[in-house]
Amino acid sequence: MNERASSITVGGKKYELLLTTRATKEISAKFGGLAKMGESLEMSESFEESLDDLVWLIVLLANQATLRHNFENPDDQRKLLTSEELELYTQPVDLSDFKDAIFEALVRGTKREVPSGNGDNSKN
Repeated sequence: MNERASSITVGGKKYELLLTTRATKEISAKFGGLAKMGESLEMSESFEESLDDLVWLIVLLANQATLRHNFENPDDQRKLLTSEELELYTQPVDLSDFKDAIFEALVRGTKREVPSGNGDNSKN
């Protein structure tokens, strides 16, 4: 598994949730940015709208690794997860559990590696 991803299981199949630049652009277009996404999900006008947004986000993140694989392997195409599949293979409690995986993927995808000093620049 990619160190920048988290994972979920839908219908017995494991999916990596991966925040790519492409996914970030789509999230920004839909919610106005990553920072506003959580607020938008919590403040939806209806429960149905909130579920639709959450399903959309899970499918988006779950398909990034598959899209990357399909791009790199044109002769070994994998099927993308659909909203319909996600809705049929999950219960609302599963979606709530997936929020942790979403948060983990977002944190890992936006994490910056800060090199620590190892003394190379120190004076003797």
